[in-house]
Amino acid sequence: MSELPQPSADALAQSERLLESIEAEIAAAGGWISFAHYMELALYAPGLGYYSGGARKFGPGGDFITAPELTPLFGQALAAQVEQVMRASALEVIEVGAGTGLLAADLLLELERRGCVPDRYGILELSGELRARQFDTLAAKAPHLAARVQWLDALPARFAGVVVANEVLDVMPVHLLVSRADGLAERGVACEADATGARRLCWADVPAHGAVRAAGLALALPAPTGGEFVTELNLAGGAWVRSWAERLQAGALLLIDYGYPRAEFYLPSRSSGTLLCYYRHQAHGDPFLWPGLNDITAFVDFTAVAEAGFAAGLDVQGYTTQAQFLFNCGVLDCLARRGPQESAGYIRAARAVQRLTAPHEMGELFKVLALSRGIDAPLLGFARGDRLHAL
Repeated sequence: MSELPQPSADALAQSERLLESIEAEIAAAGGWISFAHYMELALYAPGLGYYSGGARKFGPGGDFITAPELTPLFGQALAAQVEQVMRASALEVIEVGAGTGLLAADLLLELERRGCVPDRYGILELSGELRARQFDTLAAKAPHLAARVQWLDALPARFAGVVVANEVLDVMPVHLLVSRADGLAERGVACEADATGARRLCWADVPAHGAVRAAGLALALPAPTGGEFVTELNLAGGAWVRSWAERLQAGALLLIDYGYPRAEFYLPSRSSGTLLCYYRHQAHGDPFLWPGLNDITAFVDFTAVAEAGFAAGLDVQGYTTQAQFLFNCGVLDCLARRGPQESAGYIRAARAVQRLTAPHEMGELFKVLALSRGIDAPLLGFARGDRLHAL
């Protein structure tokens, strides 16, 4: 990984403390932990994990850029769908994992312009550093609406309104399933000594059992002759959807992320899985490099998410690409409000919209799934190009 920029000495020291904690967890568990447990520690260990530590994550100075960081037009278009669901349920929004707070600010301002400001805008955020950034962003961009925002520590007992989760499912801890001709295994994490005698993390497989084995058998994964098929199981994502189903009285979950329906997710061309790590805007494939300093993600099996919602009593209201969803929600109308097409502001905004919607950029890779309860009318964002048949 010599091509990656080197972390600072303080960052490396923090990573080393997390690594020691992970090694202690492995030893306490008898020498092996699931990758899901490792990923949970690497991302969310209190004070040391990637999302619970203090490192900058979003934007040019971080490790990746999300759609709200590109342009406020993303939030302005999304507001059209949020408004429709709120008017059919309740004037409440909860955003899960709100990043820097830009999407919250953009949504609130556009909903105000539309005459449909939520009574409350909840933000469910685990990171103290990100909560502080969100507070500052809202105070700067929408100070007159900031009083409507509340930070939540857990899912509410009951909720009616809109739940927005942009790039949330992809960072939920995943189990790694390995299919071979001789059966199913789960790939986890152990420790070994390197050439110098120093301890390091390594992969280790054990026979799959319990929920992991059951999920693997249900998928009927291909087992290449003489090889293996490795993939991710986001069991946490299904449990998360079921938790919302228990709480949602009326309204919808709007889930925006990168991924595929099942028929595309488990193609032979993806026999190595979809796991990716991000550090300073560079993708790499080593989740053991500098634990706590890298984002670790996996593509979403949207069929599994839809099945979890349906089994829990939610309606699968719509599924389409991010591009089609944004077009349906009027992103080009939002762009037109930017002024003359020859102006610098319009040109910058148009370039951002192209990145959000172009098939070779985010437009096709990112999908939008709506799970609802008590919403009878067809949702605006899926009026054209709905791909429910593909799930």
